[in-house]
Amino acid sequence: MKIRRCAVLFIEPREDLGIDWAALFSGAGALSASLRWVALAPHLDRETTIDAAQVAALGAIGQTAWTERADAERQLGAAMVESLLALGLLLDDGAGDGSSNIAARERDTVLREQHWRPLSAAAHMFSRWDGMEVDKGMHFPSFEELVQSYGAPPEPAIERGDSEHAIALPAAQSGPLDAQLLRRYTGRNYDPDAPLPPEVLARLLQRTFGVQLQSMLAQEALVFKKTSPSAGSLHPTEAYVLVRRVPGVAPGLYHYHPLKHALEPMAALEPAAASELARQFVADQHWFVDAPVMVVMAARVARNFWKYRNHAKAYRALMLDAGHLSQTFYLLATEAGMPGFVTAAVNEKVIERAFGLDPLSDAVVAVCGCGVAAAGQTTLELRYEE
Repeated sequence: MKIRRCAVLFIEPREDLGIDWAALFSGAGALSASLRWVALAPHLDRETTIDAAQVAALGAIGQTAWTERADAERQLGAAMVESLLALGLLLDDGAGDGSSNIAARERDTVLREQHWRPLSAAAHMFSRWDGMEVDKGMHFPSFEELVQSYGAPPEPAIERGDSEHAIALPAAQSGPLDAQLLRRYTGRNYDPDAPLPPEVLARLLQRTFGVQLQSMLAQEALVFKKTSPSAGSLHPTEAYVLVRRVPGVAPGLYHYHPLKHALEPMAALEPAAASELARQFVADQHWFVDAPVMVVMAARVARNFWKYRNHAKAYRALMLDAGHLSQTFYLLATEAGMPGFVTAAVNEKVIERAFGLDPLSDAVVAVCGCGVAAAGQTTLELRYEE
């Protein structure tokens, strides 16, 4: 049997602070610090505490070429090799009857095949939420509280260069986009009973995520033109839709097919279950929960990383992709006379389970939505005032 280290591994020296009561009572410094090593391996999707000896042992085994297990055991000791295999930080090749980490090996294979940049893979996998409730699990202080605690914020506009000789530009002329651009705002007060007309949903999806033109650039290399830019014209972002109140469309989970312009049913939901799932998707941000439709933007990383393999900017391009799409979605919602929203404060793991997405292959980036505005405001909105 042969072994190797997992494809991506970061080891963080993490310091835990505590109070040294004996030192405190003796008049010495009260704080004590203990160091532990935390292994961050994206294929495991969990933090793993290891000791210094295991850190050294992991450095002795390569991540690409296979090493005979017997040779590794002679160098490091059989118990050490077995402990790292059990943790999933070392992987075997599956040969023989002694294979003990099949699941870890399979996940590591998925990671390798996606061509992730190591730092990006770690950042993505270890920043995902599960079961977070923003109102309850986190505290977002008001501006008054922030100013009281931290003083005035950094100025909203800065001067750079020779401000004394700044060139005044002519006033911005009005244009056909102004009606949408100036009235666009993030909706935080939705009518909990109002439906989203199906024709509005159709336009939102088609003009934001749908294919406008298609072209075969090379053999088996079909590319799409959409209304938003995308790195390499690859358009990796998929739209997964949670429908709650759309006449003619049953509550449930759907995938939007950008070429067929169709909703593909993935799971039917009772209205109460759909409402609860919406709450979990947006981490209990109650100001978004009443929207009749939510659209999950999830990047199909293999599409982007096919060209940008192990590229330092590939993950950033995925984030930009979702940003472009969300603004297009906002403007289309505004055109329809409705406020939209986009949020990255989402429970990615809940979304992954609901739609059956693999975070190493389908990276949930954000959730957007829209709907009819409520008559009044209970949560602040920066609406445009003419």
